[in-house]
Amino acid sequence: MEFKSEKLGDYVVLSVAGRMDALTAGEFEKQCCQCMDAGDAKIVADMGGVDYISSAGLRSILSAAKKLRGSQGEIRFCGLSGMVNDVFTVSGFAAMFKIFDTAADATKA
Repeated sequence: MEFKSEKLGDYVVLSVAGRMDALTAGEFEKQCCQCMDAGDAKIVADMGGVDYISSAGLRSILSAAKKLRGSQGEIRFCGLSGMVNDVFTVSGFAAMFKIFDTAADATKA
């Protein structure tokens, strides 16, 4: 899994690429924690480069979201497509989190 981050307004846009499965899901949570440690508790996860997400990936998202909320922060998502979008819809994540088409939209809303 690969990550790239950039600051956009009040948010850190964390672009994620690769598979989010049992082997890699912990990396996502670790990246979110590093943002919090740096004082950035508002994150937009750009999932446009994620081609697969498992239940372990969903658990890492939930864990990161809990930690962010505890720090008065939040996590938003953008770039969902294909299988990842389907998993978000079926699992109820689409109703739990704010989802946008683009990172720019996510940081403005």
